[in-house]
Amino acid sequence: MAAAFFATGAYAQQDVPMTETRIPVAPTGLADNPLPDGPFHYRTAEGMDIRVEVLARLEYPMSMAFLPDGDMLVVTRRGELHMLEQGASETSLIEGGPEGVFFGESGDAGTSHAYVDIVLHPDFAANHFIYLAYNKPTEDGSRVMALGRGRWTGDRLEGFEDIWVAHPGVSGVSRMAFANDGKLIFTTSGSGPQNLSTAGGKVLRINDDGSIPDDNPFIGDANARDDVYSYGHRGSLGLAIHPTTGAIWQNENGPNGGDEINIIKPGANYGWPYVSLGRTYQGPWQAERPRHDLFEPPVVYWMPAIAPSGMLFYTGDALPAWKGDIFVGALRTGEIPGTGHLERILINQNMQELRRETLLYDLRQRVRDVRQGPDGYIYLATEERDGAILRIVPDD
Repeated sequence: MAAAFFATGAYAQQDVPMTETRIPVAPTGLADNPLPDGPFHYRTAEGMDIRVEVLARLEYPMSMAFLPDGDMLVVTRRGELHMLEQGASETSLIEGGPEGVFFGESGDAGTSHAYVDIVLHPDFAANHFIYLAYNKPTEDGSRVMALGRGRWTGDRLEGFEDIWVAHPGVSGVSRMAFANDGKLIFTTSGSGPQNLSTAGGKVLRINDDGSIPDDNPFIGDANARDDVYSYGHRGSLGLAIHPTTGAIWQNENGPNGGDEINIIKPGANYGWPYVSLGRTYQGPWQAERPRHDLFEPPVVYWMPAIAPSGMLFYTGDALPAWKGDIFVGALRTGEIPGTGHLERILINQNMQELRRETLLYDLRQRVRDVRQGPDGYIYLATEERDGAILRIVPDD
């Protein structure tokens, strides 16, 4: 009787369909959620009520940067630069940016984001430089990651030119941040994360004009690129400078789980693809033993995956219960579209995690970027076809 019961397949698992690249086909039952007009009201774990406001809507916003006057610049994955003036509910399109490569649907394998990040020069008030990371078209019809800068005139970007261009095979996502010493730090995805002679899977460090700092860790190594700062990384969508220590914090997407936040040390190896706390998309562990022996371990990790994106250390006074906390945008949870949200992580003075909170999960939006405004509020970019710029304020 028992043999007959098992033969019926009563305990058999589902046969999950796979894409051509051997990734499970994502379910769509929670996907494509329209964002209501708001505002949205929430209680939070630290006893502070918040209100989330929809400031403006635009397609696929990827990153934000605040001008000194409080106006906001926004880049989109279509390769557009927008400005959102204070108090406005619509953005205006800004000219002068480079041509980028855009195709595919967000969240699918093999897509291309034209513009991926924007930052202002630390001395923007004097030089008016704005930096863009983008996927640049090549003569053979492909694309490579590139960083460039132009001068802001008040209503357009002028004289844009590339200061760093990847070799073929390095494209996709990137984040930029200026460290406290004025050097430009940025991340790359792509092949060869353990190969120091390639730009893929690295954290890189250059001067503000694209030249190489003479104190980079692999200067003089004939087998390494001079711009490499750390290596062994998977796709990284979050980068932030710690406001007290000045340390470089980076987050990266694992495969099926194993997303990480790392503190970046010059010359260090973070292990990808040899170690990971995640599984491959087909189910087995990425590494035979899911640990980080011999490699730099993460300070925070996720299982299941949340696809971490923009990252922020909150330093403002407007939301006092969150001061010092880390905020990370999430694109989706557990490989299920329509489960994006915002995560808050409380760390102690030794940079160790104490607790974390999931925020805005019911909105089901891909939170691509998280920034602190000059007013001390938190701003989010939801990277959806019907995307938006959101603002978190106290709910008085």
